[in-house]
Amino acid sequence: MLLIFDLDDTLYEEITFVKSGFKAVAKYLAKKHNLETDELFNNCLKILNKEGRGQVFNILLKEYKLYSKKEVFNCIKTYRYHKPDIKLYDDALRFLKKNSKSNIYVVTDGNKVVQRNKVKALKLNKFIKKAYPTRQFGIKYEKPSPHVFLKIANLEKLCPSQIIYFGDNPYKDFCGIKPLGFKTIRVKRGQFSEIVLDKDYEAHLTFNNFDEINIDILNKLTNA
Repeated sequence: MLLIFDLDDTLYEEITFVKSGFKAVAKYLAKKHNLETDELFNNCLKILNKEGRGQVFNILLKEYKLYSKKEVFNCIKTYRYHKPDIKLYDDALRFLKKNSKSNIYVVTDGNKVVQRNKVKALKLNKFIKKAYPTRQFGIKYEKPSPHVFLKIANLEKLCPSQIIYFGDNPYKDFCGIKPLGFKTIRVKRGQFSEIVLDKDYEAHLTFNNFDEINIDILNKLTNA
């Protein structure tokens, strides 16, 4: 049996990374332009809540009359490459500790440097064999593409039915790999916790947290 985990909102709370990044950007702008860090940070959060994530720095810089393409780039660079202040969910940490490092992988979408920085900040290498940011193979291989999952199955010489993937996002985490025989478990938290889709998109099993999952459940799933 092999276990593969999603990262964001599965093993840790993604909004904590966002806030950590905003704090880094606020410190950068405060130092450069003689502004207040806390005020900048709080304004980032207000913009996020009102407008979503895509234009936070553009809007923030315009509000402070600091906008330029170069400064937006500097903010994005600071956000992406800062050292994240994040930690594993308590239940995820307990679950990882119960299982063998040699049987655990992470597969995660997003900017490959950002995702690797998250893995490092979470000290996941103590618990996993390897983390694969899907984008290192090309953006077309992000989920729901099964590319990385098949790569791991081939490396481990396992059939998909002996591999369990844990994720939180029913829109993309399970639909690409279920038809190939991979087993799937959804952990209901994060922004998709209340979303219910049809069976093609949902996991084989759904739980509220990792404390609800034990070895008997995993064995039964891989033997089904």
